[in-house]
Amino acid sequence: MSVRELDLKQEPPCTSGLGNYLWSDPPDEKKWADCVHCGMCLESCPTYEQTGQEQHSPRGRVHLIKSVAEGKLQVNEQFMDPVFQCLDCRACTTACPADVDVGGLIEEARGQIRQAMPLTGVKGAISKFFLHDLFPHQNRLNTLGSLLRFYQKSGMQKAIRKTKLINVMPQHLVDMESIMPEVKEPVKKKYKDVKVIKATGETKQEVAMLTGCVMDVMFSDINESTINVLTRNGNDVIIPQNQTCCGALHVHAGDRDMGRKLAKQNMEAFKDFDKVIVNAAGCGCMMKEYAELFKEDPEMHAKAEEFSEKVEDISKFLHETGYEKPKVEMNTRITYHDACHLAHGQGIRQQPRDILLDIPGVDMVHMPNSDRCCGSAGIYNITNPEMANAVLESKMENVPDDVEMISMGNPGCMLQMAMGVQKYGRNQKIVHTVQLLDWAYQKEDLIREGEE
Repeated sequence: MSVRELDLKQEPPCTSGLGNYLWSDPPDEKKWADCVHCGMCLESCPTYEQTGQEQHSPRGRVHLIKSVAEGKLQVNEQFMDPVFQCLDCRACTTACPADVDVGGLIEEARGQIRQAMPLTGVKGAISKFFLHDLFPHQNRLNTLGSLLRFYQKSGMQKAIRKTKLINVMPQHLVDMESIMPEVKEPVKKKYKDVKVIKATGETKQEVAMLTGCVMDVMFSDINESTINVLTRNGNDVIIPQNQTCCGALHVHAGDRDMGRKLAKQNMEAFKDFDKVIVNAAGCGCMMKEYAELFKEDPEMHAKAEEFSEKVEDISKFLHETGYEKPKVEMNTRITYHDACHLAHGQGIRQQPRDILLDIPGVDMVHMPNSDRCCGSAGIYNITNPEMANAVLESKMENVPDDVEMISMGNPGCMLQMAMGVQKYGRNQKIVHTVQLLDWAYQKEDLIREGEE
């Protein structure tokens, strides 16, 4: 037993009454109660596929989490490794006959681990910088975006790549820099002084939009496409300036207190709206699960449950409210990757496919195991690069050779799949589903203007 464990046993900071989980908000016993260790989850698990080790399988992790609650195991490195090796892709819950919420258990267990074993040294400093000092602060993110735009447009990026100075960084960070998209002005900043972005035709309804943190810095063009598609289809769009990071990365990292803080801020920012449109699978899934963060606060739990009903992925929203079908052909062969937190987390599978198939000239090619994780998993590809690369390799083996585009609905997946395309000598373009619909509308408008 480590000194740290002895200290905790002598002076527990809080007694949860659940075995060796010593803090409040421990893993929920109800979530593992229906697990009978049948093994139906094994084939769905990317980490079990790679390791073949029981502790890196869903039922193995559930057993470990339960064992700590029963006082049979301690919260230590041996417990931490399999819990943080999990991609939290939720594929196991889809495969489970009893719908055991393994993802919820993993996130709750990570919260206990990070309180018992907080990150220190360089890792702790890096984690604090990104999770506390950067992502929740829009002004700092805008500054980062400006620096990245300068890096790209000034010639510095080309010079650093040409002189190989980039190679001083770890290889997985070099790979990520090589596929960094063109950084543009954040949508939230662009529309700072615009109260309502009006529908282009008759207004059907008013919706609010989550711009996101990393999304608006790295993928503001997708946010712009989302606005274009919403307004094209009769929606007035409002971008609350007091919204913040959804908190997904914090909860995945075990920082549930910060997750709660960000959740409260977003719930306040969007309280006056009936619909909150999200174009990032991970953000949408997190916001629909805010109630999980407030299990011990009945009042906030009820508010979070009510809030989650407002949150809607852009593809599901368009599918349910109706959208104008483009009239011009895009003439492309495309395949679709199911982002984990869209397919497994929110049960959204057919809606984005239907949108793509409604674009004339789109030839959809089926991707085997399309709902298999790509290895992105938030920042998993940074914290666990070896496993992430192994999972990515498996994913790329299923991407059809004869397609020009790979469509999906999550920015993390887009970066990871772009890395896979580059690494394995492919040439597919990575696109967000809503982007292709927007491009079809734009092409249609250009043709109409030319005819006039």
